[in-house]
Amino acid sequence: MKEVDFLKFVVENIVAHKNEIEIERKEDEFGVLLTLKVNKEDMPYIIGKGWNIVTSMRSLLRVLGLKLGKKINLKVLD
Repeated sequence: MKEVDFLKFVVENIVAHKNEIEIERKEDEFGVLLTLKVNKEDMPYIIGKGWNIVTSMRSLLRVLGLKLGKKINLKVLD
């Protein structure tokens, strides 16, 4: 589960409430879906202006997925 560890590392260095990070991993025939949930106060740090931070995290996960031979998607819960 390198993708979960990688996402957790990135998110922990962005948010203030590190103990409230929840990452759920589901794998099916389409690939891996990572669902991220953080404290409401940390949502602006995750989303970023114009969704640029979450888009960058998705890009990094796609690159990691290429290395691991998997398709990785990220979903952020409000």
